[in-house]
Amino acid sequence: MGVMNDAAFLRCIRPACAATYDLGAPIYECEKCGNLLDVAYDWNRLQPPRSLRFFQQRWATRDRAIDHSGIWRFRELLPFAAPEELVTVREGQTLLQPVEVEPLGIPLKPGRLHLQYEGMNPSGSFKDNGMAAAFTMARKLGSRRVGCASTGNTSASMALYAAKTRLADGRLMQAIVFIGEGKIAYGKLAQALDYGALTLQIAGDFDACMKRIREATDRLGLYLMNSVNPFRLEGQKTIMYRVLEGLGWEPPDWIFVPGGNLGNSSAFGKAYIELKELGLVERVPRICVVNAAGANTLWDLYNRRGLRWNHGDWNKPTAEAKYAEMDAAGQKAKTIASAIEIARPVNLSKELRTLDAMNGIVVQVTDEEILEEKALIGKYGYGCEPASAASLAGLRQCLAQGIVDRDARVVCILTGHALKDPDATVRYHTGLEPPSGQTVRRDPWGRHANRPIRVPDDLDAICRVIEEHRD
Repeated sequence: MGVMNDAAFLRCIRPACAATYDLGAPIYECEKCGNLLDVAYDWNRLQPPRSLRFFQQRWATRDRAIDHSGIWRFRELLPFAAPEELVTVREGQTLLQPVEVEPLGIPLKPGRLHLQYEGMNPSGSFKDNGMAAAFTMARKLGSRRVGCASTGNTSASMALYAAKTRLADGRLMQAIVFIGEGKIAYGKLAQALDYGALTLQIAGDFDACMKRIREATDRLGLYLMNSVNPFRLEGQKTIMYRVLEGLGWEPPDWIFVPGGNLGNSSAFGKAYIELKELGLVERVPRICVVNAAGANTLWDLYNRRGLRWNHGDWNKPTAEAKYAEMDAAGQKAKTIASAIEIARPVNLSKELRTLDAMNGIVVQVTDEEILEEKALIGKYGYGCEPASAASLAGLRQCLAQGIVDRDARVVCILTGHALKDPDATVRYHTGLEPPSGQTVRRDPWGRHANRPIRVPDDLDAICRVIEEHRD
């Protein structure tokens, strides 16, 4: 089914190809060269704002759902649907949070660190940004069933939006979730189950689930909601618009973001490419994508094997050789940060474009580093899932290596809420062993742990312990 919009269309990301397709074409890769697709716009036929300050007026009309949404109040920068077609659950109310650097032990100058806390979205993660846009397109297409492979956050968000989105005939959509065996945090699985998703646990990891959902999509006509869907990334662009909004419309010097399937950082690159093209920003920040050491495919491809965007002619055989080596060795992604426990990122090519456009780098951090940073972030009031803390761990590493200056203005993306993975938090603070298969050691695990204290049922003993721990 086609959805005609002369000013918005799908386009191959490889400049030498640049094949275009109708918005409603049920494809996710270019039929000519196999590369991923963007949602693209003929800006000459549209009327984008002349200044980002245009969007400040929307704060005065937040009684309208689409102006209350942190995605759709920027709708002129993702104009693929009419205002009356937009799907929203009033997502995107995530404001940039200034953070004191001294308590965190981060050697930046005061006032230079900000956290973009996406855990405040309705489903508790950044995924809601993309789902608002993808469900808008799914409803335009009349899709009855939507599906995804998930390590947790995608399934929670998709199930929520399916439970809230009605088609023209009044029926709700059906959400179908593929999860890997033992590869999903209970806080996330609970959401998918609660919101009514048909949940299938596949005997394999995320990459196996991704392969099977793609096959099921082709056979059953499901509308795929993973970030290979270009409309997902359109919604996720708006995280950067809110960052700019929080900084008075001035770009930061650095963006630090966890890297799993690479949809978020790919969306950030697209956002800045477009903003620069439209003359809405004068400069583009640098980006650091942070892999977990146990799921470091991008780090290996970029830093060890020299894979680059190369104007869209990136060396696909280099990635295929890496995957073949992993298969031969039986190597799977393993990290406590379940949201980025992905070995074959579907947005690899778009990520290479982002790294090129944003003068980016890729680092890797250990599970120990992730959990220690997570505890520090939580201690100062910003509870996040483990994957989120990879961004701060990456920043600390880059400061120690002199890659980031002390006076740089830095934004770290916190992707999800602490209650997404409460097991990891409790195990860290109580000193329990991590779940089977994870890579955290007992030492130096727990430097910032807040362990419960066993006390007898006796008032004197209770008061004595309280006094012993007076601040």
